[in-house]
Amino acid sequence: MTGQGVSRGSSGRPLALITGASAGIGAAFARAYAARGHDLALVARRAERLEALAGELSAAHGIEAFAVPADLAAWEARDGVLGAVAARGRHVDVLVNNAGFSIAQSFAGVPWERQRDFLMTLVVNACGLAHGVIPGMVERGRGSIINVASLTAFAPGVAGHSLYPGAKSLAVKWSQSLAAELGDKGIRVTAVCPGFTLTEFAEANGTKQVMDQASRRFFQTAEQVVEETLAANARGKVVLVPGWHNKVAVAILKATPEFIAIPLIKRGAAKYHLEDS
Repeated sequence: MTGQGVSRGSSGRPLALITGASAGIGAAFARAYAARGHDLALVARRAERLEALAGELSAAHGIEAFAVPADLAAWEARDGVLGAVAARGRHVDVLVNNAGFSIAQSFAGVPWERQRDFLMTLVVNACGLAHGVIPGMVERGRGSIINVASLTAFAPGVAGHSLYPGAKSLAVKWSQSLAAELGDKGIRVTAVCPGFTLTEFAEANGTKQVMDQASRRFFQTAEQVVEETLAANARGKVVLVPGWHNKVAVAILKATPEFIAIPLIKRGAAKYHLEDS
């Protein structure tokens, strides 16, 4: 049941707010937290998907899950999201900043409004949601914040997906700063940096045909990423690279001088750079 609001006091269950919850890694986080007895506030643009997932998880796990349809590309979208939670008499115990997308064309090859939407979704409103929930977490002396970054946070930028490495690098550095500020206040912060993951992400940015040609040996499922992330957050790990192959890739990236890494990555990434429309 998704329409009945239940306060934390009456349910006795913590609430996880998950953005980008309608598919992929976000939906996997929702399933994992529901299985652990958390109530859920599910945020994404696709209301029908959210309602279906909320109903499924409520019935399966006896928790309360409710949809919060929102476009995080909008200015101060965080206000509506946090307001919807507060209207149910709830507070956020776990925040998962997962919503995101990428733009495969060149930076100036798409309208500025699209690039601005990217920054609002991945940076501004993600930071805004954290800013809104941290005071309550501090007051209660507990909480978790999980920021979904990417393996690209450790790679130099190349043509296409122009803002993506920078936004994901910010997610990592910001998470480290939050962990330093909040660690002694009972709040665990984790930035997870997945590599290739079996989701709808490539279909959304137009690179699915190219991605389908990559060896599945180097892909993880969304569920694998989420399980590693929750275990890492529970033990206080701040930056997680899930999967042994991704750990090897990051070690190589860190050890390779940029004058060598940039041309190699440029050649490998060229197939994911779509022509400007």
